[in-house]
Amino acid sequence: MKVVSLFSGAGGFDLGFIQAGHQVIWANDINEDCAKTYTHNIGNHFVCDDIKNISTDKIPDCDIIIGGFPCQGFSHANLKRDITDVRNKLYLEFVRLVRYKKPQYFVAENVRGLTSIDKGEAIKKIINDFENIGYKVDYNVFNAADFGVPQNRFRVIIIGVRNDVFDGRFPFPVPTHAQKPDILKQKWVTISEALKDIAEPDEKHNLKNHIYSKYKVTDRNFTGHRKTDPNKPSPTILAKDTGGNVATHHPKNHRRMSVRESAIIQTFPIDFEFIGAMGSMYRQIGNAVAVLFAKKIGEEFARLEIQKNNIEHEKMELAL
Repeated sequence: MKVVSLFSGAGGFDLGFIQAGHQVIWANDINEDCAKTYTHNIGNHFVCDDIKNISTDKIPDCDIIIGGFPCQGFSHANLKRDITDVRNKLYLEFVRLVRYKKPQYFVAENVRGLTSIDKGEAIKKIINDFENIGYKVDYNVFNAADFGVPQNRFRVIIIGVRNDVFDGRFPFPVPTHAQKPDILKQKWVTISEALKDIAEPDEKHNLKNHIYSKYKVTDRNFTGHRKTDPNKPSPTILAKDTGGNVATHHPKNHRRMSVRESAIIQTFPIDFEFIGAMGSMYRQIGNAVAVLFAKKIGEEFARLEIQKNNIEHEKMELAL
């Protein structure tokens, strides 16, 4: 299916959908480093501009609109989160484009804090806004670790299906991994397993972006400042624009993870190269949707499309 991507960042969401067999035909973000990273690795269909400046007739028709609208205003790490935060209003741009482009589906990703902000009123309003423009809408909170991502990363996924399209179940991904696996699931992938073949940045290597902040790691039992358990998935890879550093520890707890290691934990391909200053690269990775998780979502839409086409084919045969 043809995909339009909003708030695309470095392209984690897009890359997962591409790996699932979809075609991303247009992407947008305001950040220039993200634009350079995306174009360098994925394609030239990226438009670097404020989405509020872009007319709907400049965006191609598509089957799906995807996007992780900026989440800092909703994040649990933001103790001042509030529905009036200007960054929270950007979802209205998402609504605007869905209203005018009328894709069959949309997928929005955000931090799980979205479900509790303003005592649950924010998520209700978001769902109501999409329902009012002709979509059936549902949401679920997922942990990326349950899909083979070596990271505990909880995200809310909001899915919309245009009212005239399909009456089947919502295409939410089905977990493939678990902390305590059974016959149907594999065990969580640990941070140590994910990084076991990665040399120290100061040793000889040929990895791209294998540089790291010399920020002195600490154990203050606070977000971004906790020791890493090498036998569990990584803590959430974070992005923070202001207010100090958030340094996810290497599994040996002797330094901050490198840019490359952070990208591996976010399941970017080993040859995916980030562009910009080191701080910018860390932020691009922390803001991204984990690629493997995005792929699992994309696979469900591919499955749904096959199922829908089969039903339509059966109807045609019966009519004959």
